[in-house]
Amino acid sequence: MFIDSHAHLEMEQFDADRAPVLDRARAAGIDNILAIGSGTGPGSLDCAIRLADQHDWVYATIGIHPHEAKLVSERDFEELATLAKHPKVLAWGEIGLDYYYDHSPREVQRQVFVRQMQMARAANLPIVIHCRPSESSENAWDECLGLIEEHWSASKLGGILHCFTGQEPHAQHAVELGFLVSFAGNITFPKAENIRQVAKQLPIEKMLIETDSPFLAPVPHRGKRNEPAFVVRVAEKIAELRGISVDQVARQTSENFHRFFDLTKNTRAS
Repeated sequence: MFIDSHAHLEMEQFDADRAPVLDRARAAGIDNILAIGSGTGPGSLDCAIRLADQHDWVYATIGIHPHEAKLVSERDFEELATLAKHPKVLAWGEIGLDYYYDHSPREVQRQVFVRQMQMARAANLPIVIHCRPSESSENAWDECLGLIEEHWSASKLGGILHCFTGQEPHAQHAVELGFLVSFAGNITFPKAENIRQVAKQLPIEKMLIETDSPFLAPVPHRGKRNEPAFVVRVAEKIAELRGISVDQVARQTSENFHRFFDLTKNTRAS
């Protein structure tokens, strides 16, 4: 009934018990997981595909995270173009801007972001967006959405704003650009009132749920390793905020995912 639309299952935090983690996800009612394929950058760009190939209910993305933008070469772009043709790849990402850690220079982040939007458009794949502003300014949101409007919106392919942390105008702008907005475990954190307000107001037809495993474990698991089974806690919080049942949240966000990726007509869907 549930879909975890964003999980980093390839990370070393799961090396000791990846199979039991997936078993627990199935037991919790998780029908599909979108495994994110940015990995640690060059050299690991097929990480999600390798995992998705082992499980018919897991799908994959490919892409260069803004953290690793400074490491990318033309050879890496060529590899991504090839990987984009794999039948389990549903989207290109996560890509975007991270002005919080600034692991790569901001201009390099912007260049690699735009290049990947161009490549995703050529591959006919939607994009998964990472956007994290600095502590002192929200300008990363305006820049990110501006670049999407300039370089992506004409494609009509849309995408997902992963782990949304912005304000209501950012979410509305993204929806106008054809995006779904995905909420993660931080919606349960005490200081995340802005995220909760958006989750209350946004049309549920434009929402997804995710874990961003192994990060951002929701209350009551906060501080521990996150895993896909915990996406149920995200659904529970959204249900509480909107005054509806958890089943309604699960059903609608799952329908949103399958409709967006056209999986209802795809024999690969579980």
